[in-house]
Amino acid sequence: MIHSFRGLAMALMPALLVVLLSVSVPVYSEPRAELREIDWLELMPAEDLALLENMPELEHEGDGPPLLPDEIMTGRVVPEMGNVEGRIPGFVVPLKTTKDMRILEFFLVPYYGACIHVPPPPPNQLIHVKYKKGFKVEALYDPVWVQGTLVIDRTETDFGTSSYSMEADVVEPYEE
Repeated sequence: MIHSFRGLAMALMPALLVVLLSVSVPVYSEPRAELREIDWLELMPAEDLALLENMPELEHEGDGPPLLPDEIMTGRVVPEMGNVEGRIPGFVVPLKTTKDMRILEFFLVPYYGACIHVPPPPPNQLIHVKYKKGFKVEALYDPVWVQGTLVIDRTETDFGTSSYSMEADVVEPYEE
């Protein structure tokens, strides 16, 4: 009887090894670092920040909205911000929606009303976002967090021009 059990065990050993090697064993590692929070000012090169800080008060002439000076609208980027994984808060300017009003594509902007009621921000202050799952917001003045990898990529639409884009992994209501 012992010989037959041993023979059976030896016959099953290769199959048992395959099963044991395919079972996932928990691996204990360092906890994942907290996701980086991207600040809007990190997206502006130093020369654009200096222009913004020293800009004279905007004058409103004619029927259209006041415009930002051309030198700040060039779309210059911060190369180190390319391929940065993180999350950034902002407001939604919808570009593409479904019939049931789920937002699939939008500009993320740093303040409410950008691109709609006032002149668009500089291109380096707009992020063109695509989110395949889509999401809904109660109102456009409700801020959101967008999580994904920031990419340097120029997008031009009737609403504005962006210097950055992101394929969103998560879009959720803003909470501090």
